[in-house]
Amino acid sequence: MVHLVVIDHPLAKAILTTLRDKRTDQINFRKGLVRLGRIIGMELVRYLDVEKIYVETPLGVVAEGIRIPDMDNVVIINVLRAAMPLVEGLIKIFPNARQGVISARRVEEKGLGKDYSFEIEITYYKIPLIKSSDIVIIADPMFATGSTMISVIEKILEKGSPKKIFIVSAISTKIAIERLNRHLENRHRELMTFKNLPNRPSVFRATIHAYPKPVLPPSLPGHLG
Repeated sequence: MVHLVVIDHPLAKAILTTLRDKRTDQINFRKGLVRLGRIIGMELVRYLDVEKIYVETPLGVVAEGIRIPDMDNVVIINVLRAAMPLVEGLIKIFPNARQGVISARRVEEKGLGKDYSFEIEITYYKIPLIKSSDIVIIADPMFATGSTMISVIEKILEKGSPKKIFIVSAISTKIAIERLNRHLENRHRELMTFKNLPNRPSVFRATIHAYPKPVLPPSLPGHLG
């Protein structure tokens, strides 16, 4: 199942407005994505597991606090090349994250399918071994049709089954979210039915973080402008 979380922080909205403004130059566009990546990272931490700990302060007082063990198991996947500034911002929040890259492009010369899908060509990828305790964060600023994301997730799963998958983007569409949800549900049934792996760590309850919520013309559900 896909869960959608939308950041409604005023600063995130202001940054997104600048990113979508046709007057924004390349330098400020890149800086805006870096800043948005930091905000996304901060918000994403809310969805990681925490545990209670106790520490002794310099005054000798025992104080209750928390640690976030998931922070030690983050893997950030950079969908080249558009996600590079977004990843730069995420790294500020997850400095110890392992990183992977996937170079994927839509084969637009073959046209758009009736279900708004594109054929995807992956020309290069380098992904670390994925462990069952890992938190995978896939960064791609535009989550438009879901075609690239489905291909990226399949490539990641070849390296292992993580504890949880997060997708971070600046713009998302209902079409992309619904397509990914259908794909993950179908894949789950296939594994359970044909491979008989009931104890396999589930990545099918993937959490989608689409940041922030786009305003889409009702007559053009896939329009991102």
